[in-house]
Amino acid sequence: MATNFSDSDLLPIKEIVRQEGAVIGRAGNRDLIGNIYRPPIGDEPRAAVVIVHGGGWRKGSPRGVRGFGEFLSRAGFVCLCPEYRLSGEAHWPAQIEDVKCSIRYLKHNHEQLGLDKERIGITGDSAGGHLALMAGVKSEFEGKGGYSDQSSDVKAVGAMYGPVRVRKVRADGSPMGLLPPSANDSDYATASPIEYDLADFPPCLLIHGADDPAVPLSGTLDLYSKLVALGRTVELHSFAGEGHAFDRRSSTQERMVDILDPSSISGPTVIRLIARFFAKFL
Repeated sequence: MATNFSDSDLLPIKEIVRQEGAVIGRAGNRDLIGNIYRPPIGDEPRAAVVIVHGGGWRKGSPRGVRGFGEFLSRAGFVCLCPEYRLSGEAHWPAQIEDVKCSIRYLKHNHEQLGLDKERIGITGDSAGGHLALMAGVKSEFEGKGGYSDQSSDVKAVGAMYGPVRVRKVRADGSPMGLLPPSANDSDYATASPIEYDLADFPPCLLIHGADDPAVPLSGTLDLYSKLVALGRTVELHSFAGEGHAFDRRSSTQERMVDILDPSSISGPTVIRLIARFFAKFL
């Protein structure tokens, strides 16, 4: 059963519950922390969304996607913004192992959080978009973070300007650093969602700036074409004239701002696209 909201009542939940700094599993030898934003528990279990932060796999934190969690929880979703081990702490596949652990955490605690564990989606921006896509493919990167009795499968995936192919260097020629120096071409393929069999890929939302210099639109177009050819459900939104992280671009500030900041230019449009997509497919 999908979450229902209309143009005139996009955010029906006025007061949400915030639980920041929750221990949601193990990341190697330490705790894995996440921030939870959710509506009050009601009579019916709700759909849930894992929201993965970006930062080139080398920086960032769940605080960077707080605006997404706040908005989507007010739209009726249980939201988890998890941390994951950055590349300076651990190489691939630690990142996807931690993200999958966060999905299993939600399923394990579904009654406590008031969610339907069969209606969990995932979204993320940039590196987080890559990890969201990787959560949608069938891989063996489950890790040992906890809740092994639960599946890490998701019902829908949303990715904002996420790399679909992982390389040794970035578009600007700088080292990517996600995989160790010893990694070979096969290792990089296992970190690239487009290299997988996508015949059973869940419904997918793709959002990208057409002039993105950091993660070129061409990769997202290739993924879109592959999913269409396989008959999968996929929705693509390309924003003309926009670059990387365009949803954080401010009308008044030079720095990036939260997607819900009043000065955000495209943020409100992007978050509404995401909310409507998950309302339809979760």
